[in-house]
Parts: sequence; structure tokens; C-alpha cells
Amino acid sequence: MPEIARLSGSTDWIDLDFVERERTPERAMKLGIQMHVAGLSLSNTISILDNLGVQRSRKAIHDWVQKADLQPVSGKSPNQIAVDETVIRINDQQFWLYAAANPQTNEILHLRLFSTTTTALTEIFLKELRQKHDVETAVFLVDGAKHLRAALQRAGLRFQTERHGNRNAVERIFREVKRRTSSFSNCFSHVEPKTAENWLQSFARWHNAPN
Repeated sequence: MPEIARLSGSTDWIDLDFVERERTPERAMKLGIQMHVAGLSLSNTISILDNLGVQRSRKAIHDWVQKADLQPVSGKSPNQIAVDETVIRINDQQFWLYAAANPQTNEILHLRLFSTTTTALTEIFLKELRQKHDVETAVFLVDGAKHLRAALQRAGLRFQTERHGNRNAVERIFREVKRRTSSFSNCFSHVEPKTAENWLQSFARWHNAPN
């Protein structure tokens, strides 16, 4: 599969500035982070590192991903932005994952988790997106959701309703996120929403990284 093939790719996108007195070689840490974010369970990641002579616990690898605080790179200037939200389950509770993607490059521009979906929260999401990227002249592609259109109107941003076409970029990303989280044996069980959001942003950074 393409994402597994990328496990042997560059890990330059992983910043280890958080490391202070870590006994694990940086190369092994980067590989562990890359493998887990790319879709391997913690158990499988441990097994691969063990074969390389690096023995670390599930908690250690989990902490590497969390402490690395990986996020999509800022400063993009897309012509179009597909925006949508989908339900993510955490500890049997529903949360809404908001995502903005560039349909021309398939890059994830911004991700956030919210406990519900409202116009006010959508405005927060758009404000954060504007702070990270130059989106003032972009056309936002949305479905028929009233809160999305209302928030974009209040922000003075251009948008058009599109149920297929380029807006499918964000739908493909959502499908991939759900496929990965379901393959993790309930990855988002027994975690705080912020922990889940951190993993999702790390996934976005990996997703955008060059092969």
C-alpha cells in the first residue's frame, strides 16, 4: 500500500526539538513516529523497532508522537479550499473533525476537533485557518451545511456549494482517517480529545510530507 511503502521514505519532516534526555537514537525515534502516524499500531511499531535492536514501550512511542507536536506547515496560498466536517468517536462520544484541504495538491491545510458543530465553532476554525494561510482570495468549496455557509459569509470569504468534483478531496482524507483509526483497534479509546486531535494533526503533517 502507498502509505506503508512510504515508511522507508524521508523523515526530515519530523522535528525532534522536544528531545532532552532521550536514550533512543533519533533515527529510531523518527522511524517510530513515522510508522505509527502512517498507520501501524503501537504493537506493530514496537515489533519493527525491536527487530532493529531498539526496545521501547507502547507509552514511549505514544509520547514521541504527542511531544513532537507535528502540524501542517503554514504559509500556503491555495486557489480553492475544500472544507467539511465528519464525526469521530472518542471513548464512545461523538466529536466533529473539521478539515480544510487544497483539492489541487491534496494537502491538508488545517484540522480541529470540536465537541459539537455550530456556526460559532466554524468561525473559530476559519479564523485559525486564516492565521496560518493566505486564504483571502481563495474559493471555499462546501456542501449544503448552513453553518459552513453562514460562517464563511460572516468572515467575508468567497464560497460555492459543490457536492462532488474538487470538494471530494476532503472526503477522501476523511475516509483515510477513519480507515486508519479503525485499524488501530479503537485507537481513540481511553484518550483525551486533545490527545486524539494531536495524533490527527500529526497524521496531517505526514500526509503532506513528500514521498
